[in-house]
Amino acid sequence: MGGGSRWIRPEVYPLFAAVGVAVGICGMQLIRNITINPEVRVNKENRTAGVLENFAEGEKYAEHSLRKFVRNKTPEIMPSINKFFSDPN
Repeated sequence: MGGGSRWIRPEVYPLFAAVGVAVGICGMQLIRNITINPEVRVNKENRTAGVLENFAEGEKYAEHSLRKFVRNKTPEIMPSINKFFSDPN
């Protein structure tokens, strides 16, 4: 074996990549929830406020830009290929 450690084999690189992507997605969601979720309060002043009836902030959090982008799209991965093979014309 050249240059590498005997404990890290090339066969496990895809596993490292998959776990890294999963940890990245979890971290991104955690940061998103801490920073912009209206129900999560980190500051002591905000925690003492109790339950807030701020529907505009909740709507802004729930209707993010990705959801607005895919709302009117068809749920297909490759629509042109699907249409080519399923259209009888």
